[in-house]
Amino acid sequence: MCIIFFKFDPRPVSKNAYRLILAANRDEFYSRPSKLADFWGNNNEILSGLDMEEGKEGGTWLGISTRGKLAALTNYLQPQLDWQARGRGELVTHYLTTDVDSLSYLKKVSMEGHLYNGFNLIAADLRQLPDPAIEDQGGEYVQPMLSKYAAVCVRCPGYGTRTNTIILVDADGHVTFTERSMMDKDLSRWETRTYEFTLQN
Repeated sequence: MCIIFFKFDPRPVSKNAYRLILAANRDEFYSRPSKLADFWGNNNEILSGLDMEEGKEGGTWLGISTRGKLAALTNYLQPQLDWQARGRGELVTHYLTTDVDSLSYLKKVSMEGHLYNGFNLIAADLRQLPDPAIEDQGGEYVQPMLSKYAAVCVRCPGYGTRTNTIILVDADGHVTFTERSMMDKDLSRWETRTYEFTLQN
């Protein structure tokens, strides 16, 4: 089960403080093909990994754009999956590639959520301070997860934590995106990539 931790402070009091600190693990079948995080999009303005599973290509679990849009997705366990449901990763991709604001997008998704298997979605515009969508999140109860899959680092045969991501956004809008990814389904081989950029005004 994927996990995301984040702290959001829209107006940090110190110049050395961060507006956003986000840490995420992506848990997935080791055999599911995906691309490592890199810039893509019309002007290379979006930074994310990409799902390459047949029929789900181009979806993603976590991404940020140079325009300040950020989205992250976790799936949750349910008794039966609908194998005809749309790929949840497109929810993040669609948000990052459109001009719609986060609150409007989340309202739209709430009307279309039945088209997907279960998910949790975070969508934010880091230029909009404060972001009403982030302020409204977390008000509801948190559904307990099965302990086997809710660990900070999951290790099961054929399934587990494949990616760790840290996103830091400081008071000046400087973004540091660091991702550590498992290579070739090998638990002993990992690659770390770091990207830095400043949010566009």
